[in-house]
Amino acid sequence: MDEDIGDSKQPESVAAVLKVFAILNALGERSDIGITDLSVRLAMPKATVYRFLQTMKGLGYVRQEADSERYGLAMRMFEIGAKALPSPDLVDLAKHHMQMLADATGETVHLGNLIDSEIIYIHKVDSRHMLGMYSRVGRRAPLHCTAIGKVLLAWENPERRDRILDGAVFTRFRDKTITERAAFLAELAIVKAQGFGEDREEFDDHIRCLGVPIFDRLGQPIAGMSVSFPTFRFDEQKAPDVVKMLQTASREISEKLGCTNYPIQTSA
Repeated sequence: MDEDIGDSKQPESVAAVLKVFAILNALGERSDIGITDLSVRLAMPKATVYRFLQTMKGLGYVRQEADSERYGLAMRMFEIGAKALPSPDLVDLAKHHMQMLADATGETVHLGNLIDSEIIYIHKVDSRHMLGMYSRVGRRAPLHCTAIGKVLLAWENPERRDRILDGAVFTRFRDKTITERAAFLAELAIVKAQGFGEDREEFDDHIRCLGVPIFDRLGQPIAGMSVSFPTFRFDEQKAPDVVKMLQTASREISEKLGCTNYPIQTSA
């Protein structure tokens, strides 16, 4: 917990705001949690936690499960978060195309954008199969070993890309994870030249991903879209067809965002 949360030197109003955001952050890390757990985790009295939760529940930012009396974030928090997107209309513009991709491939489709030196999933359509990639909207993932992370940086302005990478940690998740900046930059050059990015079991075991960027009216990458496959359902022969579908969807979404000069030559 942040030491400032309980600092008696803070003005009362500031201390209250810090407590509210500490509770919201804790709820964001757990899908549901009880008052006792929150009290211990945040080192706040249970009565204080309860009072804040009831206020946030009344305002619609927190929900309470009737059976377990545990708390979680309400959809109103997502509505506010969506307004922070580079384009608030992005999810609305992309969701039809994502559903079409999921229907055509049978696999999980993700939409993600950049936050700090990571990506965050802002929309997804689940696979129709029982076995697929685990993920959730709001989950963060690293840049250096995800298809979305690679495409976002491959088309990024070099100066801004360097600043982003200065804050990145090249953690090894799997044997195939790229762990050196120079190697990652070389990978980005390949991604840009071929017009799509790949995750070759670099982040999750037995998961392959293909991804493309989405561009705004200035031709800047503002999001990435990917299809994720369990390796036993990934077919190298059909991968070019999936890339073509991704690029077609990306082009149409980008044009709706005002991109008049789509930077990628669509695969034949």
